[in-house]
Amino acid sequence: MKTLRQFPRKVREIAHQIIPMPDGVELSARIWLPKDAAKNPVPAILEHLPYRKRDGTIVRDALTHPYLAGHGYACIRVDMRGNGDSQGLMDDEYSEQELQDAESVIAWLRAQPWCTGRIGMMGISWGGFNSLQVAARQPEGLEAIITLCSTDDRYTDDIHFKGGCLLSENMGWSATMFGYSSRPPDPALVGKAWRAMWLERLKAEPLLAVDWLKHPHRDAYWKRGSVNEDIGAIKAAVLAVGGWNDAYTNAVPRLVGTVQAPVKGIIGPWAHKYPHFAVPEPRIGFLQEALRWWDRWLKGAPTGVEQEPAFRTYIMDLPRPGASVTHIGGRWVGDSAWPQAAQGQRLYLNAKGLASQSAPKAKHTVRSPQHTGADSGEYCIIWLGPEFPGDQRQDDSGSLTFDGAALKQDIDLVGAPVLTLQLSVDQPVANVAVRLNSIWPDGAVSRLTYAVANLTHLHGTASHEQPQALEPGKVYTVRIQLDDVAYRVPKGHRLRVSLSTSYWPLIWPAPQPVTLTVHSGASHIDLPVRAKKRGEKTPQFAPPEAAAPVRLKTVDAPWNKREVRIDQATGERRMLIEDDFGRSTDLEHGLTTWGRGRESYSILPEDPLSARQECHWSMETSRGNWVTRTETYSSMRATATHFHITGRLEAYEGKKQILVRHWDEKVKRRLL
Repeated sequence: MKTLRQFPRKVREIAHQIIPMPDGVELSARIWLPKDAAKNPVPAILEHLPYRKRDGTIVRDALTHPYLAGHGYACIRVDMRGNGDSQGLMDDEYSEQELQDAESVIAWLRAQPWCTGRIGMMGISWGGFNSLQVAARQPEGLEAIITLCSTDDRYTDDIHFKGGCLLSENMGWSATMFGYSSRPPDPALVGKAWRAMWLERLKAEPLLAVDWLKHPHRDAYWKRGSVNEDIGAIKAAVLAVGGWNDAYTNAVPRLVGTVQAPVKGIIGPWAHKYPHFAVPEPRIGFLQEALRWWDRWLKGAPTGVEQEPAFRTYIMDLPRPGASVTHIGGRWVGDSAWPQAAQGQRLYLNAKGLASQSAPKAKHTVRSPQHTGADSGEYCIIWLGPEFPGDQRQDDSGSLTFDGAALKQDIDLVGAPVLTLQLSVDQPVANVAVRLNSIWPDGAVSRLTYAVANLTHLHGTASHEQPQALEPGKVYTVRIQLDDVAYRVPKGHRLRVSLSTSYWPLIWPAPQPVTLTVHSGASHIDLPVRAKKRGEKTPQFAPPEAAAPVRLKTVDAPWNKREVRIDQATGERRMLIEDDFGRSTDLEHGLTTWGRGRESYSILPEDPLSARQECHWSMETSRGNWVTRTETYSSMRATATHFHITGRLEAYEGKKQILVRHWDEKVKRRLL
């Protein structure tokens, strides 16, 4: 990545700008803008996050915002209320208060003498979500957004539920926010009020997983903030960006296909990161692309973004399976419409494997060991440790598999495969995990794409809003759409459809072991095979550029690990994940930060009620003799009828414990 230190316009920074809210709460913003903006006003770009501008996102902020400011924009990075250096309290993600605050910030920006009154919003993940949500509220002045790694549907495509199944990430992300939001503001910015602000925050800190778990179906809680409920409300121009190794890529084709304002999509090989510094590589000049978008919609410059293909997509070459991936070969293509499985290739699940013609019906059963799924990788790859899906052979050993013949030529899978499955189960609540895999000539197995489905949501008139218990033994036909993907599968590989009744620890197991019966010959998968196009033009991106990195002194280097332990006496599988983010000092303002997250998942092969999830986060912030630390703990287990969640928050000033809180909650299981 090329580092730039000089820009067309010189940049000044405001480290702590107070922005008052209508209710009197003061939000803290960090602002970068051209030095001459008072004489030559500029559009403003807002990023509104809970992740602490002072230390949490400081590395990526330094790369991004001064660059955009140097090209004629005011960039405003706001700490949401209850986080970082802002006053107030946060009670949930994407709350009404959060969105009202964003609108108030936009109004404040438009009133500033250095602002033209034209506003953009940008963000990845949380910031991508609220960019879409605020755009749907149509605040005056918001003309364009860039949303990365986000979604239009909070129920189907976030970190809580997937296919109606409970994601373990529901507790995992709650634990992360438990640690993140419990940290204090910086006394160097807020003065002596820091301690009172911190204590107020600690006493109100929520254990978010409890409330999320109380809404297991797609009810009004999830519909609020899901912009697909009224996609026509978005009038701002939308650039939607995703990565194939991210959890949110499915939303990009939907957004490009439904948003009625000007909209374009870009999907690269990346995990949950901005594309100018993302992994896996190759990276692109994302900031140059962002400038083209902003210049067109906030300045009216003819940058040609309207002439770009609706989708610029990276078709990945298939890498060897492994939990750590740094680079994926491939090529960029442009499409005016998203490939559909219905226009592709159909393969039948036959008794002898996958074939283009159906064979006589037969019955096949599987009852997967509860630990099937150990090589699923992380649901959302974010810390960039060994989080990618591993070799699928072990998970396939606990699955029902249907293999195809060796491919006679390379094929490009671009889009969402769709599995039509005729099945029956022996329990009223059952999950199925579907994986489309590629078998290498030497026997290694790569996961191409996957889906998980709570079958109580799919049969008859059942839905995510109104699931219905299954009738044991009854034959159902269900349709399961797998995640969108773009892979070139090489000649000589064989495709495999793998079905399992568990996928731990990615999803929480059903309350009873499930035997799944699949009717081959009547089941099939439709593959979105992208046809080769003569003379197609390859989309071009500039090499990545950024502003100068923040000056940090590394005290202790970061590290991570992911391991599985097997108790040979009981068969228990225990997965341990640890991410240490290192200890570093910001040489500009002197804050030293350290954090470590730990997750543990355990289960017995035949007992889904033995499932346990435990999380522990340590977060420390210091400057000289001022040292603060929080230790946050959360855990979950379940009976056949209830989930049981516990939590503990400990806060320390120096070595003295100044606060401890406990949670002990039960939540009823409702077809989970």
